[in-house]
This record gives sequence, structure tokens and C-alpha cells, in this order.
Amino acid sequence: MQEQRGFSLIELLIVVMIILIISAIAIPNLMRARIKANESSAVGSIRNIVTAERSYETTYPQYGFATTLAILGPNGGAGCPGGPIADVGACLLDSTLGGAAISSKSGYIFEAMGASPGPPDPVSGISALTDYTASASPFNFNQTGIRAFCVGSDGVLRQNPNTGGGIVGAQNFAPWQATCTAPPWVVLQ
Repeated sequence: MQEQRGFSLIELLIVVMIILIISAIAIPNLMRARIKANESSAVGSIRNIVTAERSYETTYPQYGFATTLAILGPNGGAGCPGGPIADVGACLLDSTLGGAAISSKSGYIFEAMGASPGPPDPVSGISALTDYTASASPFNFNQTGIRAFCVGSDGVLRQNPNTGGGIVGAQNFAPWQATCTAPPWVVLQ
């Protein structure tokens, strides 16, 4: 009688099938966990933007809210602290989030835009911005995130559940200023 060495072909096939079944169960759960982590990071980043906008408005009342994220950040590393000068940022956000007018972090695209200029200051002639909207939207729907987030100068964080699966990214940002408070945007609980 011959002595068996190693595994038979059937035994190897059974092991491979078990591994495939386990991975088919685990990979979707891993993707959902990554999406949840990206969304949590996006909510935290939006809250950082709100804090930075309020600090900017308080520190530079003659300008009101910042026009872009780049003004809230180091603005290309030109120097800190600087303030609302075109080539120097206020350094209220880090370079990842406040490094450009449109920034990306953890699978989301971020943008903030100042709006609603008030009456011009009689001395400087500058119109302070009295409103802003900040947004976060996923790079790829169902891969880096599902929901989009926005906040206005009222500081209330809202989400778009994005049930249709459409892209609601920064390329569609301009209409958001008027619609961030209207359906399908709902207050984040």
C-alpha cells in the first residue's frame, strides 16, 4: 500500500471554496465599514470648517466669512498667520483641508464659498460676506461614501441621503447655496 503525501485535489478545491465563501461575506462588510469611516471623517471636517469660518468672521469682521477654503488654510504655504490677504491664509485649517479652493480628504471633496456681500464699508469700500456654504461630497458614490453633507452660516449640518445615487459633488456646488436647506437635504441627527 502506498503512503499518501500532501493533499488531494478535492481537498484543495474544498479549501479554496471555503476561502471564496468567507471573502464573499467579508468584503461587502469591509466596504461598508470604510464608507462609514469616510462619512464620519467628512462630518468632522465640515465641523472644522464651521469653526474656522466663525473664527475668521470674528477675527476679520471687515471681511465677514472667507470666500474659499484656501483663505482659511495656509494658502499654499505662503505664511502664517496672515489673514485675508490674497496670497496669505489665516491658518485656521490644516493644509489638507484648507490647501486649495476645493480640497479632498478621506474619499470626500470639500468646498466652502462665501456669499451675500453686505453693504460696503464707507472707509475701506469692502463688502463683508454675511453668509457661506460648505459642502462635502463623495469621490465615488457607493465606494468612498453614500451621503453628501453641507452646512450654511446657521451652523446646522445637513445631509443628502443621495438615494438616487447621483453625483452631488463639488462640480454641482453653485446651486447648493440656495438648496442646502431645502429637500432632499435633511438635518443630520
